[in-house]
Amino acid sequence: MISLENITKTYNKGTVLAVKDISFSVKPGELFGLIGPDGAGKTTLFRILTTLLLADKGTAVVNEFDVVKDFTKIRNSVGYMPGRFSLYQDLTIEENLQFFATVFGTTIQENYHLIKDIYIQIEPFKDRRAGKLSGGMKQKLALCCALIHKPAVLFLDEPTTGVDVVSRKEFWEMLARLKAEGITILVSTPYMDEARLCDRIALIQKGSILSIDSPAGITGQFPGVLYGVTAENTHLLLREVRAYSGTKSCFAFGDALHVTFAEGAEAGVLDWLKGRGLGDARVEPIQPGIEDVFIHLLKD
Repeated sequence: MISLENITKTYNKGTVLAVKDISFSVKPGELFGLIGPDGAGKTTLFRILTTLLLADKGTAVVNEFDVVKDFTKIRNSVGYMPGRFSLYQDLTIEENLQFFATVFGTTIQENYHLIKDIYIQIEPFKDRRAGKLSGGMKQKLALCCALIHKPAVLFLDEPTTGVDVVSRKEFWEMLARLKAEGITILVSTPYMDEARLCDRIALIQKGSILSIDSPAGITGQFPGVLYGVTAENTHLLLREVRAYSGTKSCFAFGDALHVTFAEGAEAGVLDWLKGRGLGDARVEPIQPGIEDVFIHLLKD
């Protein structure tokens, strides 16, 4: 449903590289995630795929249509929810939805089954102007407007950024239901916990793809054994673990450290820490997460 081949895009007359030689494909009915921090190139790719931006090099196809030659057909067959709320602030919830249905030559009633589970949550406020909605409600309205014409492909650019944890959870539950309807979904997010909810993910940084695989496949790429190291004094712990000669890498994750050691060096780290006033330190093997793999790939 989506295919990119060697997509490259620069800004400022070629002086700023946004994405470089990006290639990947998304299968029909797949929930595919682009995972990376701000500035990684995610939004540039979304704008190219939704025909809002021309690539400098490479080709891309969406729903069997070329993004350059068939841009009008793509615009009629996809739904796009940009990272920034872009609906009409002075129109009400109902007016925004009615407007987008009319633009695509359909009605709210015709595809109501697609948005019902989402719309019933904001319907009590249907006469409220969009500019007065909370972040979570804006998110739900934007998704309804992107779905009202029953798109074959749905593009969601960081849809949960800036919304509360409950709304994030509800949103991903909605995506699972839409996937069950057969809609192909490409979603970007900076949140590694959301990456686990995708069928496949692409890790992207500084305009380049680092790895593409299922979430389980990505975490399986971590080399060696990862250890979780904890102690009450996290600040001192971080300093001393990094000072330990057998430490290969050490990063803070909440109240724990994720650490890799040179072969056999893990056996001596507890004695090292106890000798530096960290007698309560604990060291145990843990399962690496997607963020651990992402950091490892950045180091390489």
